[in-house]
Amino acid sequence: MKAVLLVNLGTPVKPEYKYLRKYLKQFLSDHNVVNKNRVFWLSLLNLVLLQVIPQKSAKNYAKIWNYESDESPLLTFTKQQQEKLQELLGETYLVDFAFTYDAGIEKNSIAYKIKELIKSPVDELIVLPLYPQYSVATTASIFQQVGEACDIYKPWYDVKVVDSYFDNEKYIQALADSALENLDENTKDIVCSFHGVPVEYIKKGDFYESNCKETFRLLSKKVKEKCLDINLYLTYQSKFGRDEWLAPATEETINNLAKNGIENIAVITPGFSVDCIETLEEINMQAKSEFIENGGKKFKYIECLNATPNAIELYADIVKKYEL
Repeated sequence: MKAVLLVNLGTPVKPEYKYLRKYLKQFLSDHNVVNKNRVFWLSLLNLVLLQVIPQKSAKNYAKIWNYESDESPLLTFTKQQQEKLQELLGETYLVDFAFTYDAGIEKNSIAYKIKELIKSPVDELIVLPLYPQYSVATTASIFQQVGEACDIYKPWYDVKVVDSYFDNEKYIQALADSALENLDENTKDIVCSFHGVPVEYIKKGDFYESNCKETFRLLSKKVKEKCLDINLYLTYQSKFGRDEWLAPATEETINNLAKNGIENIAVITPGFSVDCIETLEEINMQAKSEFIENGGKKFKYIECLNATPNAIELYADIVKKYEL
């Protein structure tokens, strides 16, 4: 039997200060996420930032929280992805999910899942980070945690980690289909918003920017095969801190489009596998509101691939290609 472990960033347990503090402390303490002097950064984080940021984050999470199941959309969609991929791959596979930052829920950690699989009749584990584009700030931490867990538990089964799928044909086609299905005849401008990273990471050798640019190039080509008059814009969102981040910024681009007379736009987020705080609140609420305030009329947010058939078929394709 083969095992598949879908891995995403993580989520707070509830949209409340104490839970956001626990989650953000894990996340922002990772040296891959914030690559600064450890003594300085951890002091600033614990003494100042974690007193303020969780309060704001809790309010934002509350806006998009799935109150019916009492969980974040990221957890809801990740569960759906796991269930549907299990159904598609069948009983010869064991599909599970984990988070890089488990927010104190041990059973959601990468290490816990690797340890538990020792009890199962698996001979191979494929870890699939749900980040299409490789980055030190995301994928590298998964490689590190998988390695550390293997050093501790010494699994007898083979372990392989997918590094990226930014140019996978099924991924590009799924994005293009989603974009085109959500456009109306009056919308000719699509903003492709990727999560940003500090420029310093790229200077140190991170492949992230080149991965994003290639995804954008392939997506643009695929969309223009059907609609030549569509304009696509590559942008980066979610800047944090004072460092220089990848540009152009999503917020600035969207506002400038409105100011320049573009009344209708669509926004797609190709770097996110499921809808989460960065897409549902930052894009579909904040960015939408600013676009309208600056003169725009229609703002269409194109949902992530989530657990759609195209997404599940994509993950099955990746798994098949990574089998030993």
